[in-house]
Amino acid sequence: MNPQAEELNQIIRQKSTPVFEMLSERGKNIFFPKKGILGQTAEAKGTRINATIGAAIEDDGSPMRLETIASKINLDPSLVFPYAPSFGRPDLRSKWKSMIYGKNPSLGKTEISSPVVTNALTHGISMAGYLFADAGDEVIVPSLFWGNYNLTLANGYGANLVTFNLFKDGGFDVDAFETKLNEGPIGKKILILNFPNNPSGYTPTQKEVDAIISIIGKAAAKGNKLVCITDDAYFGLVYEKGIAQESIFAPLASLHENVLAVKLDGATKEDYVWGFRVGFITYATKGGDAELYGALESKTAGAIRGNISNAANISQSLMYVAYNSDEYALQKQAKFQVMQQRYVAVKEALKDEKYKKYFTALPFNSGYFMCVQLAEGLDSEKVRQTLINKYSIGTISLNGILRLAFSAVASTNVKEMFEGIYKACEECN
Repeated sequence: MNPQAEELNQIIRQKSTPVFEMLSERGKNIFFPKKGILGQTAEAKGTRINATIGAAIEDDGSPMRLETIASKINLDPSLVFPYAPSFGRPDLRSKWKSMIYGKNPSLGKTEISSPVVTNALTHGISMAGYLFADAGDEVIVPSLFWGNYNLTLANGYGANLVTFNLFKDGGFDVDAFETKLNEGPIGKKILILNFPNNPSGYTPTQKEVDAIISIIGKAAAKGNKLVCITDDAYFGLVYEKGIAQESIFAPLASLHENVLAVKLDGATKEDYVWGFRVGFITYATKGGDAELYGALESKTAGAIRGNISNAANISQSLMYVAYNSDEYALQKQAKFQVMQQRYVAVKEALKDEKYKKYFTALPFNSGYFMCVQLAEGLDSEKVRQTLINKYSIGTISLNGILRLAFSAVASTNVKEMFEGIYKACEECN
């Protein structure tokens, strides 16, 4: 093992034996290289003649660039063309950390890590898998989950996704979750909590969140080492009262020494910048401190360094400028209202009783999506194809379920969408 990896491991062991035991073999062996090229480059910073970094510099000391590109970007070239750190831009990391506290006031003074910048959520999931999932490890997910978990965790790292039933009596199936979490022997367990959920568009009520936290706390008290990954891709897009407003990361952050909360979030869906690829991975555990978190951040940055080197500088700079703009909050609220109007239009359309003949809505209250469960005997793929070919309506087929991204449908088109689904089901019946 590289001495730099062992040095980080010693810190993690001393600060939290449970967290060390949660690391995968890759996680134990990874480190951010403070020596070698990166270390020598850092030591040379500020020299009059600097021939260390693999980037081209103009004679005036600014980044070399093509005017055809630079002329289209209204940012200082230093914020665009050079590499960003593998940890991410320090200013953006600090800003996002303060925003996590602002969005989750119940965190109070709970100490969390500094967010490390990922190439958005998919990359964040991959890095979490790199650090915590060995081949053969089980990852607990709900019965409705984002298909990319398979590519990143199962195909990428050899983990096995195991599911629990998501819904019961119109809400979160707390009993199924508890049963699945407590299956098998005491030991390391990995779970993903994705709210608002993709594909269902469901966020638990505050009462359900309290129950989930209680179940995780009891499992940790038995001696289980729990890696709790919160996929917060759609955070903040909650359209009903009584639904949990904060990330479930907040109560997990100080729940138990045997619980490591791993928050994956980012600008992609929250701020409508899908192509910018700016995400974050943040850690918290009861009793965690700056030294423990610093070691985890270094391991994460090392994994990123060995994977993509770093996330794009220009995207990080643009987000940092936006977050410090006086207009940001108002503009974001305006877009939220558009999303909420579409959600309300869906709710209104579904009041039509005739639809129940062929489909019923699964519970939804947030996010970008909702799902309809087709009546028994209907082939969702056949219905999907009919919708495309005859009604020019696009949906996603999920084994008897159609996922509808109402985020992409104007309020005025929602009724037509459901009428089309009804007619397609009638034809396919």
